[in-house]
Amino acid sequence: MDLALLRTFVTVHRAGSFTRAAALLGLSQPAVTSQIRTLERQLGRPLFLRQARGVTPTSIGDELAHKAAPHLDALVEIAESGLDDDSSLRTLHLAGPPEFTAERALPALTELIGDHHGFALRASFGNAEETLEGLSAGHHDLAISTVRPRGALLTATPLCDEEHVLVAAPCWTTRIGTGTVCHKDALVLENLPLVEVHESLPLVSRYWAAVFDARPAASGTVVVPDLRAVLACAVKGAGLAVLPRYLCAAALDRGDVVALLDPPVPPLRTYFLAVRTGTLAMPHIARAHEWLLHAAADWS
Repeated sequence: MDLALLRTFVTVHRAGSFTRAAALLGLSQPAVTSQIRTLERQLGRPLFLRQARGVTPTSIGDELAHKAAPHLDALVEIAESGLDDDSSLRTLHLAGPPEFTAERALPALTELIGDHHGFALRASFGNAEETLEGLSAGHHDLAISTVRPRGALLTATPLCDEEHVLVAAPCWTTRIGTGTVCHKDALVLENLPLVEVHESLPLVSRYWAAVFDARPAASGTVVVPDLRAVLACAVKGAGLAVLPRYLCAAALDRGDVVALLDPPVPPLRTYFLAVRTGTLAMPHIARAHEWLLHAAADWS
């Protein structure tokens, strides 16, 4: 059986689409379709059910993928290991949310590059949907996301949890009254200005639901799509903000902002480290993946 046909088959199985598989393989969609038909003729059995949106594997297709994929991944690992030496520089393409990537992931990977000189690094920023779509399309090697991807094309590993903190400039404690905010009552905060990254108030809404079992009554006074800018506005007294603790820890220590509440169970958000299934056979991706997981153990 032709290994090229099996490679195409496994890619389609993971991608769930001839079109997406073609992009990943660098082939035309008709070429992928032709290869799958050839394999089906050789086996005498259909491997996929064609649907309006992509394809679904048959039971025979699932069985073949389960048997073939580990061996194909092992062959890729063998082939790629020959390229993993001091004379070859591989480029790692990373995508993730701007603040977390800039503050956490990039410093960790830069340290790895400094130690090993095994690869170059290219980074791009985006929300969860954008980064996972780019990863699926082959534009990135690693993606950091607050959403766990579904399907067989992508494999995700929990990276770390971040704690969210309700903060404001010290002047707001005078207006609110020290000690009047409690985890059972959000009324005291009802008419205060909010600083957020989006009109939908994603961080504030999640915090209000987890801590107050309520929805925020106010809309965003300042909306800016970067948490670092949200922090800067909060420091200047623009309003209340919900921020990851790692991002505002220094400002809290300096007294630039204060935590308005210390709930018994602080709201958390999980980050996932995602790759296309099978690409951890490539040494430079595997090394960066392992390094980020190791570094995340110290992130709090």
